[in-house]
Amino acid sequence: MSEIAVLIENVSKCFYRYAHPVDRLKDLFFPQKTRADQFWALRNINLEIPKGETLGLVGRNGSGKSTLLQILVGTLTATSGRVKVGGRVSALLELGSGFNPEFTGRQNVFFNGRMLGLQQKEIEARFDEIASFADIGDFIDQPVKTYSSGMFIRLAFAVATSVKPDILVVDEALSVGDEVFQRKCFARIKSIQEHGGTVIFVSHSAGSIIDLCNYAALIDQGNLLMQGTPKLVVSKYHKLIYAPADKIDTIRQEIQAFDENTDRAQKSQSNASRESSPVSEDHYDPNLVPKSTLFYVSRGAEIQSPHLKNQAGEKVNLIHRNEYYIYSYEVRFTQAAYNVRFGMLIKTMSGVELGGAASHPPENAIEVITPNTIVQVDFTFYCSLLPGVYFLNAGVVGDIEGQESYLHRCIDAAMFRVQPETGLLATTIVDFQVQAKTTVNPHLIEI
Repeated sequence: MSEIAVLIENVSKCFYRYAHPVDRLKDLFFPQKTRADQFWALRNINLEIPKGETLGLVGRNGSGKSTLLQILVGTLTATSGRVKVGGRVSALLELGSGFNPEFTGRQNVFFNGRMLGLQQKEIEARFDEIASFADIGDFIDQPVKTYSSGMFIRLAFAVATSVKPDILVVDEALSVGDEVFQRKCFARIKSIQEHGGTVIFVSHSAGSIIDLCNYAALIDQGNLLMQGTPKLVVSKYHKLIYAPADKIDTIRQEIQAFDENTDRAQKSQSNASRESSPVSEDHYDPNLVPKSTLFYVSRGAEIQSPHLKNQAGEKVNLIHRNEYYIYSYEVRFTQAAYNVRFGMLIKTMSGVELGGAASHPPENAIEVITPNTIVQVDFTFYCSLLPGVYFLNAGVVGDIEGQESYLHRCIDAAMFRVQPETGLLATTIVDFQVQAKTTVNPHLIEI
């Protein structure tokens, strides 16, 4: 366990569900024949989380994520298997968990601080910092039962992270905070990561998982379907949640059988592309093709031939900064479609979503597209990206049973490389056309 923060071995959890409350009592006195239905919330989960790593945990509602975290922190006991934890754990599992609603915020700070292993003097020394981070003003001396959900989570997060935990567990708690507070929370999590802390982060936000986590795991129906890079796991997760009901079991089996060697190959290829020598003109490299392409289940539409073109209409994937390009694909409709819109998205190699566009606003979508129709879709964009490798998504949505849903979607449909330049002053990902000005004013300093 010296290098492992959390070890989860063959963990399963079974809950017993009774049709009538009295049946539970009967089982206590006559246990030979149970009257309960068994519900397995988790089945044989195995995970190793190294020290200093951040695991993103994704899955549909009811998949077993929260149950697993409660077993990890000790508020639930596993039916079978074992969990080993190395270090102090601080958890934000649900709104206001661990708070006594009758106590004031101040009293709860001290109560929770003691539960987390701090001495009274330590809590007193940190109280002003906690209150400042929570930023709830005079409400710190009011009973927490009077708090809004945002105030609850502000104080809970401030307390949970004030102890500088070895392991921080966050379960969807940050979704109730406003944008300013969420930014503070993410900065605090980054600080914990930088100081060698281990983080387990549960969220439905793909961007947060990709930005914060080193790797990710997908749980569904109590089973661990896969582990891998955040970008890959989130893509598989999205394919699962957007699938028609009759295709879900098939997709689950595909995910479980997936070999992540393709993702490793993609990384290797992208790194090689990044290190290649500069090329002076736009052109097409047939070897620069994604190996992580993933298609959603078709619902009457099929995306075909996604590629990038320059203004002359030539197919390219080695391009330059400060030029216009066209992202083009076709959509073949095999069924009638209603209120149709098309979309595109540009992402970094790690999966961070940089930006995209839709072809139509929702109120002005294409009303009807008849079967056996092919639609040509072109998105013209200005390349303000700095040298590096980027990926493109393509999607088409339409009305299904009164809701806008994907008719088809392609993740990592195409990739391109913005070629390197000499003497470039801009940094990171996006070129904001910054113009620097420096003025040197010499002064004589009298000694």
